[in-house]
Amino acid sequence: MKLRFSKYLCAATIFCAALFSIAGCKKKDTNPVNPSISFVSVSDNTVEQFNNSVIVTFDYEDWQGDLGETDPDNYSLRLKDSRLTGFDWYHIPPMTPELKELHVKGTYLLELNPLFLMGNGSQESTSLTIQIRDRAGNWSNEITTPLIAVVDSL
Repeated sequence: MKLRFSKYLCAATIFCAALFSIAGCKKKDTNPVNPSISFVSVSDNTVEQFNNSVIVTFDYEDWQGDLGETDPDNYSLRLKDSRLTGFDWYHIPPMTPELKELHVKGTYLLELNPLFLMGNGSQESTSLTIQIRDRAGNWSNEITTPLIAVVDSL
């Protein structure tokens, strides 16, 4: 009787271990719905107000390929200057030919208008937070630039 009990206990233990191993494995989402972006660089860490544009470079990836809009009045990139409460919006053109749903990835250069001082001082620091949205309305993760110093041009 003891031998049978040990045999069954051993078999049950192996079965439970195998079951927990299988249940613990979660299939990785190979085609995520949301686009993703990652920060690459910013053109300058110090800019003179009204004189230097800032170029933010980031990598993007979207498995459905529905990034960008044909209508230039539809904005799909939002940028927040840390000194402000609201967003500035930008148009991204379609990333796939004829709006086909293809896996796309690449590098995007976002050229901004020259920054300017908002207060009375001769220097301010800001960071820029960027996020993109695909045509299905899915938002990417946010990326934030390092601090950028905006200095007086006089």
